[in-house]
This record gives sequence, structure tokens and C-alpha cells, in this order.
Amino acid sequence: MTSCAENPSIAVTSLWRHRDFRRYLTGQAASVTGISITQMALPVLAVLHLDATTAQVAWLAFLGQLPPALLALHAGALADRHSKRRQMILGDLVSATVLATVPVTAALGTLTLTQLMIVAVVQGAASVLHDAAAISLLPSLVDRSLIQRSNSRVGALFAVAASAGSHLGAALTALLGPSRALLGDVVTCLISAVCTARIQTTEPARVRPETRRLRNEIGEGLRYVRDDDRLWTLTLVNATTAFGLGLLNTLWALYLLRSLAMSATAFGVVLGLGTLGAAAGALTAPALARRYGPGPMMLAALAVTPLTQLPLLLAAPGLGWEATISAALFLQLACAGAVGTTQRSIRQIVTEAGMQARMQAVSTWMTSGARPVAALLAGALGTWIGVRPALTIGALLLLIPLVVLARSPIRELRQMPDTPPAPVPSPPAAGASTPAVPSPARTDDARHDRARGGAIS
Repeated sequence: MTSCAENPSIAVTSLWRHRDFRRYLTGQAASVTGISITQMALPVLAVLHLDATTAQVAWLAFLGQLPPALLALHAGALADRHSKRRQMILGDLVSATVLATVPVTAALGTLTLTQLMIVAVVQGAASVLHDAAAISLLPSLVDRSLIQRSNSRVGALFAVAASAGSHLGAALTALLGPSRALLGDVVTCLISAVCTARIQTTEPARVRPETRRLRNEIGEGLRYVRDDDRLWTLTLVNATTAFGLGLLNTLWALYLLRSLAMSATAFGVVLGLGTLGAAAGALTAPALARRYGPGPMMLAALAVTPLTQLPLLLAAPGLGWEATISAALFLQLACAGAVGTTQRSIRQIVTEAGMQARMQAVSTWMTSGARPVAALLAGALGTWIGVRPALTIGALLLLIPLVVLARSPIRELRQMPDTPPAPVPSPPAAGASTPAVPSPARTDDARHDRARGGAIS
């Protein structure tokens, strides 16, 4: 039996009194802020100081998005195999090191676009390592009954941190120049590493031998998610939502700034209000889930999301439409925040400790792979049929996650599911060289009975 001294999350029921959760939250907020600084400063550095062409800027963005699609599954398997905290710290230190090379070479006059592309790839890979471990570490820090509240706080703070990072990146770029602005991300990486190092909660013991091939553990994670209808449904909801929003977001700024003649200032205000919507949705998600049930709440939010695109499609230039679009974006991101924190909490609750990182990695891999494809499709559709018709197709694509969830028993989930029982190790069969794949309980009759009773566990 684990003592409270070994695992403080058992004894602490208030998140704000939970020192390790505060350290985790501070470190992750710093990390998100830093990433936003880099996303702001890196393209400015490429365009204004290295005279990058449109194609080169596109390649820089593409290379930055490539690591999650290629490495998410490997990062998840490594996080389940080794210490999650050490992997987070390693990712932070690698990011800080590679980003620090940019202002140094810029000061020496030797900075090149090739170096920026290498930095984008390495920093992206380090972020994947960090994020795979960070998301899966949370369930071991707090009691399972606090996971939804924890994700609510994390989601809200991340939305605010991302917006603050963008503004801070713009300010640092104006004051110090884009190359020195990256030092802001270096500092946030070091803050994240220090906060993570100070976390004292003991991680769950890893029972699998480290001599197994990584690809076998990756395959195990894929099968684990695919064999559990709850995990697979929510993963598909994430991926299809990412695809629809990826298409819309690719053309959104172009449409507002060019077709609707929105000023840069108004565009910034619209984005700022959207960020507040994401934070509001994340914070209100636990209360909405308790009142209406997590399943009906997510279903309603997914039903509202396509409707929030109507003002964008019907808009004309003018202040009134700008205010309407701002309100619609606020509502859209509020729905996204509520669904995101709730589905992540459900997945973390129903997944056993030894599969947390790989479960999350499957979702990251599918959503990361969907975004570049959606961006390419958006460019093709915008060229062939026009921007507004392409945005209409994107809005219709947001009906897919609604259908996926509506066809799943999760739609009837009236309370957060129960924690799965701890797996009981059994001796391997004679001659077996590897342990059996952990399999989620998925008896259809039992699941149906539990769904009718108000919970899918």
C-alpha cells in the first residue's frame, strides 16, 4: 500500500494546496508561453532578416509541424518505459540549447535559413518528447477524482499562456529583435525544467522490461487504444476535429484580412477574445459535466461548433460583423476548451498507469498527421473553388466528430467513468518471451449495461 508520504496526491484534495501540481502547472505554463514566443519570432526572423521567400517560410512551418507526426508514438513509448520527469527535463534542455544557438550565430553574422530549419526540427522533436511525458504525468500527480478539475485548470491556463506568449514575443521582437526574442523561450524552458525537477510525487513503477523493442511497445499502444471503444471514439473525435479546424485555420486569417478587409488591430482583438473563450470553456467544463453529464455536454458542444462558422461565412466588411465574428470565435473556442478537457480527463481516467503516455501519443500522432493534410487540402480548395466555398467545406467537416460521438455509447455518459482496477500480473506461459499485451475490458454486454446505468467504465 502506498503511503501519503510516498505519494502526496493521495492526501491532498485541494489543487491549490497541492505543491507538486502547482509546480507542474507553473512549468507547463512557462513551456506554452515560450513556444508561443518562438512561433511569433521565428517567421519574423526568417522573413525580415534572412529574406526568406514564401516557399521557404512554408517549408519552415512544415518542418516545425513534422516531428509530432513522425515521433509522437516513439515519444509515448519512451515515456511509459522511462521516467516521465527526466524525459520532460531532457526535452526542455534540448530546446533551450538549440534555441540559444540562434541569437549567438545572429550576433556573429553567421545565421542562415538552413540553421533556422534545423532549429525548428530539433526544437519540435524536443517538444514532442516533453509533451508526451507531461500530459501522461498528470494522472500520477493527483488523485483520479481530481483529474477533470486538474485538466480544467491546465486547459484554461494554457489558453491564457499561449496568448500572453504571443504578445510577449511581439514585444520582445520589437525591443530586442527577433533573434534575441528567442532568449525568452530559452528562459521559459529552463523554468519548466526547474519546476519539473522539483516535483516530488513518486511515479508509478514500470513493470515492463526495458529490453523489449520500442516498436513492439508502440504497437501495443496502438492496439490498446483501438481495442477500447471509449479511447478509440475520443481519439477519432480529436483527429476529425483537428482536420476540420486545420482546413479552416489555414484560410481563416487570409479571409478576414483580405476578403473582409479587417485591420490587423481588429484581427488581434478577435484572436484575443477567442483565447478568453478557450479559457472559459476549460474552466466551466467540470460544472457542466456534473450538471448535464460529460457525454451530453460534449455532444452539445460538438453540435454548436459547426454553427459558430456561420457568421464567418455570411459576414461582410464592417464593425458589426467583426463583433459577431468575435463572439462566434469565443463560443467556438469555449466549446473546444470544454470538450478538450473533458475527453482528455476521460481517457486518462480509464487508461491504466503503464499505458498513459502511449495512449496520449496515439491521439497526438493522429491529430498531428491530420493538420498538414488539412492545410494542403485547404490550399488546393481555396485555389480551385475559392476561399469562401473552401471554408464552407471546412464547416461541414466539423459535423464528422459530432457523428462519431453520437454513434458511440459515450453520448449517454452521465458521470465520469470509474478508475480501472490495477492489473494483476500473471506468470507468462511456458516458453513465452514477452509479456501479454494489456487489454482494456471491452465486453459489449457489460459496457451496454454500464452505459444504461449512467457510466461507461
